[in-house]
Amino acid sequence: MIISAQHKINIPVRKILIIQLGDIGDVVWAIPAFWAVKNAFPQAEVSVLTRRPNGDLLLDDSRIGNVFQVDRQSVFKGVQLLKSIRREKFDLLFDLRADDRGAYISLLSGAKMRAALYYKGINWRNRMFTHLANPPEAKERIFGAAEQSLKIIRSFGIQETTSIPQIFVSTETKNKVITLLKTENIASKNGYVTINPFSRWSYKEWGIDKWRQIISFVWQKYKMPVLILGSGEERGRADELTVATSSSTYNLAGKTTLQEMAGLLQKSKLHIGVDSAAPHIAAAIGTPTLTIYGPSDWRDWSPPGEKNQVVLPDMDCSPCHKKGCDGSGQSKCLDNLAVAKVQDALEKMFNNFVSEKIRS
Repeated sequence: MIISAQHKINIPVRKILIIQLGDIGDVVWAIPAFWAVKNAFPQAEVSVLTRRPNGDLLLDDSRIGNVFQVDRQSVFKGVQLLKSIRREKFDLLFDLRADDRGAYISLLSGAKMRAALYYKGINWRNRMFTHLANPPEAKERIFGAAEQSLKIIRSFGIQETTSIPQIFVSTETKNKVITLLKTENIASKNGYVTINPFSRWSYKEWGIDKWRQIISFVWQKYKMPVLILGSGEERGRADELTVATSSSTYNLAGKTTLQEMAGLLQKSKLHIGVDSAAPHIAAAIGTPTLTIYGPSDWRDWSPPGEKNQVVLPDMDCSPCHKKGCDGSGQSKCLDNLAVAKVQDALEKMFNNFVSEKIRS
């Protein structure tokens, strides 16, 4: 059934599953949709399915029941996961993505009502759902990361109370973060700044030498150490930054779980990064962010709010939505983005938001 306007859900609903198999940022910005569904069905248990380990960010959210996580590599674990989902006997399911795996899981879940967005020309996928919401008009551009998910649930009469996500950090995780900081000998009366210089996609990166200059700028002007966040695969490149900037920089890439990264970001006075997962987590945890965008469109993904700022290239071709210039994986707009422009933006952030956070 294709829903052209709002469709009332008129079946008894005890258990709901929401599928969001996107990246970490996708999961963070789907949180307002998770909450909206819970508010619409307060008596129901709302569970979420994500890719592992992205769902770890939801484990301390009391509004979310079970957090199921897909392991990409293990067929056995996939079968076990599907059995666990079927045992729940879900009444209602929302798939917030357009990927194949989510559609197959939806069909095999056993959920009585399976809702998703209608996709023209992908009829095999559309048939896996019982209810389909009309997609936006071709000329309609959806801005705002949370809107991608909220637009689907609104088609079923569910209205959000907020479009701003919030991530919760448990006392246990906070204590682990304190232990990590002590182990790494990280101490500063002014607190610390976090950065994520790296991305899964090279065309979103700004350049090691420029990050060295930013780290030195933060230390020399504000006497705040810089903690580098990232994955274990990025640890070697992060070492290049710590060697060059010595005692003012700490390489924590690969040393934290997602929950612990959220805990570190919560204590951070400011997060500086490229278009990747960490700025989304930082914004959802309440930490001011400064994010550098290049070919990707900041209007799609930058966190809203005055204390979340962006630095944009001065080239007219940005944003181009391409994977680097001519698909090269290298973005001239970021290569040409001057350090001075980022430093100017940093000074404004420190003056307007960071000094206030230090006092608090």
